[in-house]
Amino acid sequence: MIRLLNVSKVYRQGRAEVPALAGVSLNIPEREFAVVMGASGSGKSTLLHLMGGLDRPTEGEVMVAGRIISQMPDDSVTLFRRRKIGFVFQFFNLLPTLTALENVMLPLFLDGRSRSEAGSRAEALLHRVGLGARKDHLPEELSGGENQRMAIARALVFAPPILLADEPTGNLDSKTGDSILELMRQINREEGCTVVMVTHNPGAAGYGHRVIHLGDGLIQENHDGS
Repeated sequence: MIRLLNVSKVYRQGRAEVPALAGVSLNIPEREFAVVMGASGSGKSTLLHLMGGLDRPTEGEVMVAGRIISQMPDDSVTLFRRRKIGFVFQFFNLLPTLTALENVMLPLFLDGRSRSEAGSRAEALLHRVGLGARKDHLPEELSGGENQRMAIARALVFAPPILLADEPTGNLDSKTGDSILELMRQINREEGCTVVMVTHNPGAAGYGHRVIHLGDGLIQENHDGS
């Protein structure tokens, strides 16, 4: 489902070059739940951003769902990303003036769907993540865990085959974080969604099929997470 071949990423800071990834090759099969771990600055978020087409490699090839996204034009990558990849972030990125239902509906509106279709899909997803009774609440009226569930529902609105999560429990207490990890495991098992999750949380390793440890822009370990 996701393949990286000899991928390197170098950022420029003034005249300095800062390497983030150095010749990484990696295969994520369909329906896998991969957990990516490593210290701050190890290249975890860069890896995820390259997989999601949010950034381009300095060198190497990134293939997602059969398409070499590292070579696609920006507008094509944007459309591909909208339909094929769901994103979940640490800080939710919800619109504070919209209800839970409206936040989940919004990507469908932007895609030209009718209010009826968008509302039906969003309501079904909110029920799926346990927020059916909270659909008319604003983000500030919900807990951190509930907001993250809302963000997950929004990420699934186009039924993408891939879900990328960047520190999805980083802003939550351990009990709430565990409930989010369990939800993501359920989505992987029941929806068949390929999940790649970046995390600092050592307890997250047991939720995935495989743990990938990054260090200094390289894969240091790559092993079964069970």
